[in-house]
Amino acid sequence: MTAGNTGALEARWQVIQARAGGAAERAGRDPASVRIMAVTKTLDRAVVDQAIELGIQHIGENRVQEARAKFLDPPLGRHITLHLIGQLQTNKARPAVGLFDVVGSVDRPPLVEALAREAEKQERRLSVLVQVNIAWEQQKAGCDPNELGALVRQVQDTRSLELRGLMTIAPLTEDVESVRPVFRELRRLQEALRASRPSVELPELSMGMSNDLEVAVEEGATLIRVGRALFGERH
Repeated sequence: MTAGNTGALEARWQVIQARAGGAAERAGRDPASVRIMAVTKTLDRAVVDQAIELGIQHIGENRVQEARAKFLDPPLGRHITLHLIGQLQTNKARPAVGLFDVVGSVDRPPLVEALAREAEKQERRLSVLVQVNIAWEQQKAGCDPNELGALVRQVQDTRSLELRGLMTIAPLTEDVESVRPVFRELRRLQEALRASRPSVELPELSMGMSNDLEVAVEEGATLIRVGRALFGERH
């Protein structure tokens, strides 16, 4: 997708904000507690810049290589938070740490080790989310829910990683109510970890996408990801 109809983009952005805000109000939450991330994989930099001009402050990319090509020169403004939301191989830890503000797909001990080592080398503290495979889908990344506690402890034991919260991706389905238990379970895990480890804050619950964002917000999402609903179908 290349730069084009800014009016259409703005209209879709307003619809997304209304959907998320309405869901927050139904749940008795402040709509400001929900932030919207624009998923910009395969999109030209000019389109990303158009989205940012509308007020979007969170950008999500799936691949390190594509993000480097788009955002190294010129870099994004300091008010923009760049998230890595795709699965990350350990051999890409160095460029990922150098480019992204948040790695939202931490799901295994070797990746924690690689990111912590690179963040220490680059003298920075990297924000991370632990991805949990709540639905036990074999084709999706994410740690086993039973292994979450150990992975959280490992992240906490590092000096260079800051644990910000949890992330999950629900099964893609037209029956959005059927994925409510997935989002509810991630919130339950968040609460259980907080209760068992007072030092764990986990303020972020990253869950919900274009088709199911309302259900995710009703169940406590603080960060939702939208691609198709904002930019239309990708070709």
